[in-house]
Amino acid sequence: MRFDQRVGVWSMELRSAHRPQIRDAAAELDELGWRTIWLPGLDGAGVLDDVDALLAAAPNSQVVTGVLNIWGQSPAELSERVAVLDADHGPRAVVGLGIGSPAGAGAHGQDYGNPVASMARYLDGLGPGVGPGRRLLGALGPKMVDLARRSSAGWHPFLVTPRYVSAYREKVGAGPLIAPHQAVVLDTDPDRARAAARAGIGMFLGFPTYRNNLKRLGFGDDDLIPGGSDRLIDALVVHGTAEDVAHRVQEHLTAGADHVALHVLGANGLPLAQWRELAPLASI
Repeated sequence: MRFDQRVGVWSMELRSAHRPQIRDAAAELDELGWRTIWLPGLDGAGVLDDVDALLAAAPNSQVVTGVLNIWGQSPAELSERVAVLDADHGPRAVVGLGIGSPAGAGAHGQDYGNPVASMARYLDGLGPGVGPGRRLLGALGPKMVDLARRSSAGWHPFLVTPRYVSAYREKVGAGPLIAPHQAVVLDTDPDRARAAARAGIGMFLGFPTYRNNLKRLGFGDDDLIPGGSDRLIDALVVHGTAEDVAHRVQEHLTAGADHVALHVLGANGLPLAQWRELAPLASI
């Protein structure tokens, strides 16, 4: 599997896609040339309904779950739902899957177990319509990355830097797809931009998975303070002009990324103005 373009849009705001204004926004993204739309899976509730609505609103676009936790639907249920999406819209949905947390598994009455083993079992249960070429994993560390290499088209790492991409591309070679998430604040005032960045991603810095990965990337306890140090925030969230964003995107691509999913932070509601401003990146 390869994406139709090298840069896409990752959006929390496009969830609840039954709302007319969200469908209109998706149609505009399609017209602007944004042909890859990423949706966070959150707890899984309703995400495939949103994928359905966005595929209908954006007829030229792929829609990717980035990522859907495995606990909310069985492999058989997910396979059946993807088959319906394919029948209605063609094979334009890409399934990104994540392991979530023990609490998420418990909320669905399931045992989290060993995360890599649990994910492997889930993948083994998927039907041929969601085969390895049709799915990605939400992976960060080496064990889950290895599973992604063996059992999917690649992986979608969250809160990483071009250094992460470079290190893994050197390790895995040219085959597996690496599609990092990249947070963005279009604001040239550093203090205001960092405040928006912390509001958007600060909560994730307390999660052990992300903390461990950031330590592997060379960040220390003085960076992993509540909200993150300025150094950490600047490394994870590009802020400034559209040219600054383009530079960071190019750093990822040069490092070996196949695709970069841009997540606009700091907007009040749908970031339509920012998506319009960044639209030239869709044609990189």
